[in-house]
Parts: sequence; C-alpha cells; structure tokens
Amino acid sequence: MTGTQDAKQIKIFDTTLRDGEQSPGASMTLEEKLRIAEMLEDMGVDVIEAGFPIASNGDFESVREVAKIIDKSIICGLARSGLKDIDRAWEALTHAKRPRIHTFISTSPVHMKHKLQMSPEEVLEAVVESVTHARNLCGDVEWSAEDATRTEWDFLCKCVDAAIRCGATTINIPDTVGYATPEEYGKLIADLIATIPNSDKAVFSTHCHNDLGLAVANSLAGIANGAGQIECTINGIGERAGNAALEEIVMALQVRGDRMPYATGVVSQQLTAASRLVSNATGFPVQYNKAIVGKNAFAHESGIHQDGMLKHTETYEIMTPESVGVHQSSLVMGKHSGRHAFRKKIEEMGFDLGPNAIQDAFVRFKELADRKKQIYDEDIVALVSDEMLRGQEKIRLVSLAVVAGTKGPQQATLSLDVDGEVRDTTATGNGPVDAIFNAIHELYPHQANLQLYQVHAVTEGTDAQAEVSVRLEQNGKAVTGQGADPDTLVASARAYVNALNRLLVKRDKTAPVALTATV
Repeated sequence: MTGTQDAKQIKIFDTTLRDGEQSPGASMTLEEKLRIAEMLEDMGVDVIEAGFPIASNGDFESVREVAKIIDKSIICGLARSGLKDIDRAWEALTHAKRPRIHTFISTSPVHMKHKLQMSPEEVLEAVVESVTHARNLCGDVEWSAEDATRTEWDFLCKCVDAAIRCGATTINIPDTVGYATPEEYGKLIADLIATIPNSDKAVFSTHCHNDLGLAVANSLAGIANGAGQIECTINGIGERAGNAALEEIVMALQVRGDRMPYATGVVSQQLTAASRLVSNATGFPVQYNKAIVGKNAFAHESGIHQDGMLKHTETYEIMTPESVGVHQSSLVMGKHSGRHAFRKKIEEMGFDLGPNAIQDAFVRFKELADRKKQIYDEDIVALVSDEMLRGQEKIRLVSLAVVAGTKGPQQATLSLDVDGEVRDTTATGNGPVDAIFNAIHELYPHQANLQLYQVHAVTEGTDAQAEVSVRLEQNGKAVTGQGADPDTLVASARAYVNALNRLLVKRDKTAPVALTATV
C-alpha cells in the first residue's frame, strides 16, 4: 500500500472495464472482465466502474455479474442524465453489496450546443432531476460534469452546487479531452472546493485524459488541491490517448511521499500482474518503456548504468522491481525444464491458468525450447499470452504451409477449424502474408478491413519469437488480435485469426456509437 498512516487517504476509482474498454479494439469478454474485477478487488481498488449498463445487453450483463462476485470494492455503473439510463444502471447493480450510480451530463458550451443541443437552463434542470432520481434509488451517487475543464466557471459552480444539494456524494471534474495543464486543473479543483458552500458534503474526484500526456500530472495536481478520489485505468488505456495510468499514480504517491503526503489502499506488488492481465484481455501490448510496468522499466543496457547497478541499485532505480511485482531473480527456462518449474515460472509472472491451459502452454513451450537456443522471460509471456487468447475461439489455426521467395506468386496452404469443422484451401497473394490472409478469407468469408499489421521481435537474435498485431474493422467496430511464434508467418496467421475471433465477440455487443461515454 502507498503512503504512511499520517497521509491523507485517496480513493482509487478504476474504470478499466468501462472507459478502458472504449479504446478502439479493446473489447473484453465477460470472463475476462470478471477476472480483471477480481484482481482489482484483490489489489485494494476502492471503486470499480464495471460498465455502462444501458449501452448494450453485454454491458448490462457485465455490470450485473461483476456486482455478484465482488464483496469489498464499490461497484459502479455509468448512466447519462436520462431516467431510463439511471434505472437501467440501478437494475444492473441490484446484487452489488456496495453499489454506486455514476450519472453525467456535458456542461461546456461546445458540448451543450453541438452534442446535447440543450440550453444551460435545460442542462441544469437535468442535473437536478438525474441526481435526485439516482439518490432516491441508491445512497452512493457520483455526478460528473463532462468536459468540465472547458465549462464556463459560473455555470460549473451552479451545476456542482445543485448536484451536491440533490444528494451527490462524489463530484467528478473530468478533463474529458485532456486539455488542461496541472496548474489550471489544480486551481479549478481548489476554487470549486472554496467557492461551493456545501463542498464539504461530497468527495471531489479527478478524471483526466491523456491527449497532451498530462493525465497523471493533472490527477496529482487535483489531489494536491483537495480532491479525494482519482479515476484511472490499468496501463492508462481509454478513449483516444487514454486515461491516467493507475500504476503510475500509485507508485508516484509511494515513491514521492515526501512531496505528496497521500496514501492509497492499492497493493503495489500486484501492479505488474494486473498490467499483464489487462494487456492479455484487450490485445493491447504494453510499450517497452512504459513507466512502472513496461519491459524496460527495470532494464539496464548502458555500461555506465550496469556498473552503477552492480555497485548499488539506487544509483539508477528509484523503486525496487519487487515493489511492483517484478522478480529480479527467476528460473532459467530451457528444453530440459520440467512441468513443475514451468508452472512455477508462469505463476511468478502473474498468470493464472487452469490445468488444461498449463498443459497446452507447456507443450508449446517445449516445442519452442527445441527451436531456440535461449528462452527469455518475454518468450514465455508471449507464449502464455497467446495461449490465454485461445479460450473461446470459434476459429482455430490447424496448420499452415507457405511457399515464398523471389519468384511469385507466393502461396499459402491453410487449414482452419471453424466451429469444429476443418476447412482447407490454397491461396496466392502479393507476398506470403497477403497469401495467408487471402486463404483465411476464403475459409471464413468476412467483410472486415485490415487497418494495422505490425511485427516485432519479442527477444533478440535470429531465432527470436515474432509477435504480430493485427487490427480489423467492420461496421465501425475495431479489434486488435495478437499472435506469437518463432515463425513470423505462423504468428501472422494466429494474429489474424485471433482478431477475427475478437470481432465475433464484439459483434454480439449492440451498443450504438451514440452511447459511447467520454466522461
């Protein structure tokens, strides 16, 4: 946990399952959401925003099922100011032991004019009506002024004052478009608390987006000026450039308690495991130099840095790897390693696989070890992550053979298992990857458009595993699939098939674009 006993306690509100999933291509299954919710509760997160119940039946079910299994954390459902939205959120929260309704409406001139097409008077009336209705249903109500940082000061004060008078227990001041600077945002929080007569009756909250890369800095400025809650996501995922990153906030408070005397209830040793879990579920890789949880966060290549580290770790590390769940010492894995050692290794890395998945992953590990001279941690992460993505596949890669070279056309012979039926074909293309994708399209016809094809080596060397990312888009829905294999072409096929499976999952969601919340 961060901070000391004398430090002010800050609530951590995690919106990975709601705002995080709104990242294009970041769709998660119900099982993945439940697993993430359980980890968030184990970590000590105070509030879990589980979804936007009226957006789709899938979102409603997610909030309802999360509410059933979580005991300690507050479970929150998002709702616009309409009474039907609020009623739907409350219906989804019926089983929650600690429910919260989170209702919002835009307050900035540009949003009111072009998005809502409502006058300020109508918006203020909606604030009163929505918060009153929500409070009659639930004792814990959060109200948000969408695009608060571009809202006229006097009108923002009126709306906040009205929300508190009507029973809101938390007031969220979102920097919805990531426009504010830390000085501006901190002053806005301080001025609101000083100006609103009944500000002491509610907890003020931050919700900062990262369009200018200032989300974490703005959030910290908010609590330095009186906010008592920070809204954030694992790995900083979210709309556009994302949200404030939970792991960065937690560790900033822990490491710099001398300048920021605040504490959270988050167990920092679980941050890396949570990062990997969310990355696996969304298909979004964590950038290597990502603060706290990136692959290189505790890596040292420079000779000068290595010399300093050998003499004293604090020369180049301001926190220990163990403090965020990274193990400095690890088992050396190779083709002679046994199943028990493999199981222990993946547990240390934060993965939780069932017996069958462990066995399948171990078989693939042994195959990889026979093909590679040296196995790195990143190889195992890519392998196990790929295995976890196979859980509920409608389409599965059976076999692939490719003919490539300077003389074309390049050719791919492919077998896919589609709903238990094995289908075979041979296709040509402008290059081996194009041939593979054409073959997949022949075996499983679809209208999805390829938006991204990206390859990177998981480790160094000519025998490195390739990790491929593929983004597909269909009817405005985008998903990202990943695949890993020492053979780049096999990894490409796996990534494309994985993206198709994710698209099929997302196709079942019925949320129209208009219901996307950008608080």
